[in-house]
Amino acid sequence: MYKKILLAGDGSDHSLRAAKEAVKIAKASVDSQITLVFVADHDSAKNEVLHSGSSAELDLQRRKKLQPAEEAIASAGINYRVEILRGTPGPAIVDYANKESFDILVIGSRGLNSLQEMVLGSVSHKVVKRANCPVLIVK
Repeated sequence: MYKKILLAGDGSDHSLRAAKEAVKIAKASVDSQITLVFVADHDSAKNEVLHSGSSAELDLQRRKKLQPAEEAIASAGINYRVEILRGTPGPAIVDYANKESFDILVIGSRGLNSLQEMVLGSVSHKVVKRANCPVLIVK
């Protein structure tokens, strides 16, 4: 079964549904762990830094986006940790997944930025093409 689970989250409804699916997968193994990642995108990071008072406040704002996913995981009693990555979401998730050798990667089919997705292609599509582990895309 899948014990080392990577969950990509961004605060969208699709990422919350992905979190619920990751919990179902994690429940199948007693010693499974979910690593919840959020990517601080370079494009939006500049704006976030200008509007936040400090780096601690910025981290708190990012964690708030993940709060519903964290609550879903914690309420199920699943062992988890949160990682904040920096970079462009698709490549950052793929690099982290491949370096850490996860058993499965769970990601929502759509994120928060639908305009960018239409122009550049979805993060989930980029991840599924380049990740070395199985990828579950949740609608």
